[in-house]
Formats: sequence, structure tokens, C-alpha cells
Amino acid sequence: MDEKTARKYRNGEKLPSELKKPRTWRTRADPFEEVWPEVLARLEAEPKLRAFALFGWLQEKYPGRFPDSQRRTFERRVRAWRAVRGPNREVIFPQVHAPGNLGASDFTHMSSLRITIGGQPFDHMLYHFTLTYSNWESVSICFSESFEAFSRGLQDALWKLGGVPRKHRSDSLSAAVKNLSEDREFHARYRDLMEYYRIDPQRINVRKAHENGDVESSHGHLKSVIEQELLLRGSRDFATRKEYEDFLEELMTKRNAARSPRFEQELEVLGELPPTRVDYRTQVHSIKVHSRSTIQVKRNTYSVPSRLIGHKVDALIDADFIEVWYGGQLVQQMPRLVGSGKHAINYRHVIDSLVRKPGAFEDYQYREDMFPTSHFRMAYDWLCQDRSARAAAREYLKILQLAARDSQDAVQDALRVAIAQNARISAKAIHLAVEQHQQAPAATDLLDFDSLLQHPDMEVDLYELEKVNFVLQPKLRCAKHHECRQPR
Repeated sequence: MDEKTARKYRNGEKLPSELKKPRTWRTRADPFEEVWPEVLARLEAEPKLRAFALFGWLQEKYPGRFPDSQRRTFERRVRAWRAVRGPNREVIFPQVHAPGNLGASDFTHMSSLRITIGGQPFDHMLYHFTLTYSNWESVSICFSESFEAFSRGLQDALWKLGGVPRKHRSDSLSAAVKNLSEDREFHARYRDLMEYYRIDPQRINVRKAHENGDVESSHGHLKSVIEQELLLRGSRDFATRKEYEDFLEELMTKRNAARSPRFEQELEVLGELPPTRVDYRTQVHSIKVHSRSTIQVKRNTYSVPSRLIGHKVDALIDADFIEVWYGGQLVQQMPRLVGSGKHAINYRHVIDSLVRKPGAFEDYQYREDMFPTSHFRMAYDWLCQDRSARAAAREYLKILQLAARDSQDAVQDALRVAIAQNARISAKAIHLAVEQHQQAPAATDLLDFDSLLQHPDMEVDLYELEKVNFVLQPKLRCAKHHECRQPR
């Protein structure tokens, strides 16, 4: 400290901190002084106007007068006005949580984490349940915010928990709340589910996510933790969905272990579980199969085998898939479509009729579903280059029929080779290539054949599956029991 400064502090009657005077003058001219009354008029008329929108309005009204470098100054001035004269803001009221009192749940999209299954993008959501006192949590994979996904996820969480909280809170899920009704009452199925588990249902107000803040805020933490675990793992790809589910379950176990002390308090006061779970699946009876070989389920269109045309079938709707039943027998299982107004047409169900009526192909409503892979689409485009539209359709449908009756993979390989070699494509040439296709070696483990017959994301026609099993069964016996060296 300089001697003069020390002498001034010693001789002065005030503390050094009291000598400093607040600055009441501007260091430069206010660029918005002339237009501020106009801005105030707009703000007072519509307080929700954002500062950046008002600044853009000023730039349009006074071209060249307010450069972008002055935007932050303008935003600070608007912010200061709101703090002094603006409308009152919404107050958040912190809550005191009691053990075993409240469980909260919600859905969250996982596309930002770029998870893949077998190298293919896995577009999915997570149902997320948490106890608000201990923050114990559970997740389950789903693909939509349906009642089936909610009911399955909630029940999985409760049975892992081993007890039932007194209340359950969610946002205004369409699966739980009739959002179009005046009183926004609960759906009967949701209310029945809550009554079965003796839980008092609660919902938050529309567009008030903070009212369900315990689970809403944990979404971000959960995704961040999953992201870090994926980075440590070194890959976002999983061989199967089961492997991904095990990864999530292991992660939840580690996170819940840190909440053990408060969780033990919750376990002491949780209600008892009922004897069994509720069947969350929806049953729809007497669905007519139209002449288009399609049915309507949940405002979506699905194809079924054409032999069912004119009959009535039943549908069992799961969170992830739909089963089609006829006469008490399961005839088909297919992935459930997300949303409404969509369609899923299996070319195998209609190809025989299309081959007999090739003229219907060009303007067929679901024609794009007749191209199972990009190679089939390329083959059709090549056929259209040197044939008429009708002749190209006739030739392509024969190729597609071969894929339905023989092997889609073998036909695709033949098409891929023909396209790569710039060879002429025809049904006869593809049929010959498929016949000459090198067969896979005999398997030594039945699980190898299981992997060929089952795929979680593909539609399964049970009748076709029985035919494949009938053909492969002698080979399976040979491979397993070594009764012969050559497959029959």
C-alpha cells in the first residue's frame, strides 16, 4: 500500500469500503434511449414477448441502426425492466417427501444416445419409475407411451421393489388421462390398475413438468450416466436386445445401491403387493379381415395371410407386438406400430394374388412395402429401364414370389451380384442363381437354427414357421445326434 493511501485511511473518519461511491452516470450514450418508449409499449401490451424478438423487430423497423453487437445490451435492459415492472413469475414450492408415500413415472426418448442392436439403430424409449423419497428407480424398454407399455413398466418396477407406495404421480399421459374431456378424468383401465394395487393416482397439470420434477429431473441424470457407461464400455452396439436390457439392469442396480439407507426406510412402510400381476395386454375380438388381406388394430393397418379373408380374428395387443388369433390358435405375431394411421404390409401375404394380377402393382396403395430391401427396389428400377411398366411389374413380382417361397436372403444375394456385375435381371436368371446358391454347412448346435427361425423385430407367420421346421427337422436330428455325415 502506498504511504499516501495509508495516511488517507488513517486520518479519514470512514472505513475504506465506505469511501467508494456508486456510479450514477453512464460511460457512453444509451443507443436505445429514443426507441425505448416504443419497446415499453410493446412489452406492456404483450409481456410474453422475448427480448430477441423485440430486437429483431427494431432492426427491421430501423435498418442499419442497431447492429447485432448491441443485442446483449438490449437483452440486459429488457431483463432489468422485467425484474422491476414485469409480470410476476411462477413460484416453485419445494416439497417434503415421506418414506413410501409417492412414486413417480414418465417416459423419455433415448434417440440421443444412438444405441444400436446388431449394428442397426434401435429407436426406443424408456419407462422410468422412481420413489421420490429415496430416489430408487427402475427402467424398462418400450416404443410408445401406450397403456400397455405403462402398465408393464409400472408392474415390473413394483415387483422389483417388493412393495407399493401409497400414491403414484404421472404427467397427463394419454394412456392414463382423458385429456380431451373437460375434467380430464382418468381412463377406466388406468383407474382399475391403480385400484388393484391400492394406489392413489395423481396427475400434474398440463405443461407443468416441474410438478413431476423428481422423475423429470432424473431423466437428464439417467441419460448422462448411461452415456458415461457407454463411453467406458467403448461401444454403443449390443448383440441383442437382451444384452442391452442386462446392461441397463446392472446400471440401475449400481445406482440404487447408493440409495440403500433411505430405501430401507421406504421398505418398512411400503404397502403389500397383490397375489398376482394384472394382464396389461389388450384383447380386441371379432376383427374382420378385409378383401385387401388387412385388419385394422388401434387405427393402424396390418396385413394377414390371405386365407383369412372374410373371417374374423382376435388380436392380443402387447406393448411391443400384436398377436393375431383365429379359432383359438395363434396364426401371426408382428411388431406393433407406433402412432396411428400407419401400415405394415407383409409382401408374403399378397404376392400370390399380385402375380395373378400384375396390373394392380403400379398403383397399389402399399406398393412401397413390396420392396423388402433396397436391392429389390433397385432390381425393379432396372427392369423398368428396358421393359414396359406392365412387363417389368410381371417380372419383378415373379422374383418377389421366389423370395416368399424360397429365401429372401438368397434372392437378395442373387440380385446384389447381378446388379454389381451389371447383368441382365430376369426371374429365370435369379431363380437359376438361387438354385446354384451355396448352401450353409450343417449346424452342430440347435441354437444355430433357432437364430435363423427367430428374430425379435420380424413378423412371424406361424404357419410358414411350421413348414420350415418340418423341412429342417431331419437335418436337426442328424446334426445333433451325428446319425449321418451328410444332411438329408
